[in-house]
Amino acid sequence: MNDRILIIEDEIKTAQSLKKGLEEYNYQVDCALEGEEGVRLASSNLYDLIISDIIMPNLNGVEVCNLLRDQGIQAPILLLTALGTIDDKVEGFNAGADDYLVKPFEFKELLARVRALLKRTVILRDKSNILHYADMELDLDAKSVKRENESIPLTAREFALMEYFFRNPERIISKTEIAEKVWAINFDTGTNVIEVYVNYLRNKVDKKFSNKLIHTAHGLGYILKRN
Repeated sequence: MNDRILIIEDEIKTAQSLKKGLEEYNYQVDCALEGEEGVRLASSNLYDLIISDIIMPNLNGVEVCNLLRDQGIQAPILLLTALGTIDDKVEGFNAGADDYLVKPFEFKELLARVRALLKRTVILRDKSNILHYADMELDLDAKSVKRENESIPLTAREFALMEYFFRNPERIISKTEIAEKVWAINFDTGTNVIEVYVNYLRNKVDKKFSNKLIHTAHGLGYILKRN
């Protein structure tokens, strides 16, 4: 699967240029044109790298960095800015940034930083087996689930299904894909086992919470997304 990158940049042309350049190297790229949108996307999706401008209206890049680290998001963060003083860099690093690139820069330099940080992401994956989406947390080692810090007991099959949703957020997943990828069985159109387990999950992780996460895409399958 291609590495997934989030760009937070309020200059539309710059954001589009970076997105196009990175996609040419087969990275999967999302863009946010303001800090608030960037935080929302980073909080509800699993990114391998986040690239953020510092100078943005309302919520600047350092504030974005602080908020993401406070939420426990561990993806490496590369800050972009026209400010290049030592104090500026220290502020960014203190906020939890992993690297700093001063504008203007050559794309090949950005690409080198991206590749170096993505190698670090692989190490983070090895060290931390905790996934986050919205207000829910999956601990892959303990096989435990929490929502709003409340523990939710799941069976092994329910946990496997929940993990697959987490690894494919905001993407419609068909019943056939669930059967083949989650439980390694051929999907039988005459059985409702998928619906049964999706309903089990909904009763446990959605029923008592106002923000429903598991949704039905009628005729297509299911999708993990915020309301």
